[in-house]
Amino acid sequence: MTAIGYDLEFLDDGRTIELISIGMVSDDGREYYAVNSEAPWERIRESDWLVRNVLPSLPITGRTSLDSYLKVPQNSYPKPTLNLVRADTSNTLVKPHWVIANEVRDFIQAAGPGIELWANYGAYDHVALAQLWGPMVKLPEGVPMFTHDIQQEASRLGLSWDDLPKQAGIGEHNALADARHNQTVRRWLAEQEAGTP
Repeated sequence: MTAIGYDLEFLDDGRTIELISIGMVSDDGREYYAVNSEAPWERIRESDWLVRNVLPSLPITGRTSLDSYLKVPQNSYPKPTLNLVRADTSNTLVKPHWVIANEVRDFIQAAGPGIELWANYGAYDHVALAQLWGPMVKLPEGVPMFTHDIQQEASRLGLSWDDLPKQAGIGEHNALADARHNQTVRRWLAEQEAGTP
């Protein structure tokens, strides 16, 4: 069995989930990270939460505008315009949706049979992952139809959020950093279940 920890950053409007970035870390040592060049950047710029928490770690254009925006307190106005802030398509990590779909499929399938996907609060992550290929029935062969959830496993073991290892290094909401942390926490949970420190 090979486990893949992953995380997606996305725009959720209550009706749709739009991929912004994806990070994956496999037990075999491989990593994958990409930013969706086709994400709805205008709508993303309208979300104060995404602007403050997700955009700072992405390869984007308009960094000066973003820095000015972040200096303005959260609930005050006017805020600087963010019209120039979008994915920097000159960066090799920024790719069209179809390229990300193919690369993620290949990344997962390369792990071989018996793959487990793991995410933290992973329900939306799994839906956004599956939507890389369209409806659920178009899920490629070898891509699991569900994701194991770190919080569900912690709850099963009688552990709370405060008991889990804390993320170090790059902050939360960088998809690759979060995927790495998900792998760390999943391994820690397995050690707790086995009774090993």
